[in-house]
Amino acid sequence: MPTAIDNASLPSRSKPVNIDKSHNLDRLPRLVPRKKAPPQQNPLPVPPTPPLPPPVDSQKLHFHKPTRRILSPHDYELFEASPTYSLILSFVFSLSQAAADKKISSTYQDEASDAIEKLLLVLSAVEEIVTRCPPVDQGGSRFGNPSFRDFLDIIAVESSSWHSLLNVQSDLAIVEVSTYLHNSFGNRARIDYGSGHELNFMMWLLCLNRLSILPQSTFPRLSLQVFPRYIRLMRRIQSTYYLEPAGSHGVWGLDDYHFLPFLFGASQLLNHPYIRPLSIHNELVLEEEGDEYIYLDMVRETMASKSVKGLKWTQPMLDDISGAKNWEKVEQGMRRMFVKEVLGKLPVMQHFLFGSLVPAAEGMSREEELGVNPEEKEPQGGEMVVAQDGVKHVHRSDAWGDCCGIKIPSTVAATQEAKKKGEEDSFRRIPFD
Repeated sequence: MPTAIDNASLPSRSKPVNIDKSHNLDRLPRLVPRKKAPPQQNPLPVPPTPPLPPPVDSQKLHFHKPTRRILSPHDYELFEASPTYSLILSFVFSLSQAAADKKISSTYQDEASDAIEKLLLVLSAVEEIVTRCPPVDQGGSRFGNPSFRDFLDIIAVESSSWHSLLNVQSDLAIVEVSTYLHNSFGNRARIDYGSGHELNFMMWLLCLNRLSILPQSTFPRLSLQVFPRYIRLMRRIQSTYYLEPAGSHGVWGLDDYHFLPFLFGASQLLNHPYIRPLSIHNELVLEEEGDEYIYLDMVRETMASKSVKGLKWTQPMLDDISGAKNWEKVEQGMRRMFVKEVLGKLPVMQHFLFGSLVPAAEGMSREEELGVNPEEKEPQGGEMVVAQDGVKHVHRSDAWGDCCGIKIPSTVAATQEAKKKGEEDSFRRIPFD
């Protein structure tokens, strides 16, 4: 118990101790309110949709077989500044906009179109040719199957009657328009397929639009009926003939073969009430909605074709895109990517074909002027001479180089070979995943 002496030694409560803190306050850092970091701006503006010009008067055109005209960087600069460049952007982006906020099934309620039905018949006829040209046994090889060349040869013979069915009038017009269709299934010499061949299919549709066969009223059905039918057909062709990915970036690409389904698919989902970009990781959403939405269908097929489970391992770009705030951001990014990675790549566009309906700009090179063989006459292996920075060089698709990528087997081929061995259900999981 404290004593009186102890209590006396305690300071009085009525007399607080004064401590000089002024010199300490000067040493404290001044508190500055945190400022919210400004949002990171994409240096590339969102490409707009140029107005689509009216169809041309076919009587004023001189039809001819399309050829390559982008044979140097200067040729590409002329092309990029030409009306044809704007025409391609306008057509592709108009098709994408026509798919906005629509399910695939909703287009079946649209007014019937004779031209659309005929296009679907053409694609069915192409698939029937796949049945007639089975792949040859390659002893387990996962590289391109040579039966693909027989498949393309039959298409070249039969496509004239298909275009007459589509009401393409003259023989010369059929030669020009059908060339784009022939080149939309892959390269005959290299037995590969990439975004440039997919672009040829778009140019085939564009030619029919220029001839007034496919007016803008048909665009929703082109985007959501004809184009998905083409993608399904290509999946069968790729899995049957083991088409190699043309210029593939491997896991660092969006897809081994296709690009435009992701653009059209993002447009479909722009204002969806509950499907978000992150929903691509939900297998139930992919299963229930994949038949209605192209983007989800592409993710579903991509996952099914890989031997490793997990998008972050097999397609990290798709995995990164799934973190976008909304589908508008995804759609804008796909527009930028189409301009930069498809139309903006010389290795892709040096194979682009120009005719009278998709004309080249004045001053662009010609194959005959540079002594370059037409693409269909290239020797097996795809050897050709192109101009790069003013210097001619030879590149091959089966060798290392930056032009057309390296020759690699497709993951589709690996999956098909696994099925033959009864291993199709054996996913390899990454450790610590």
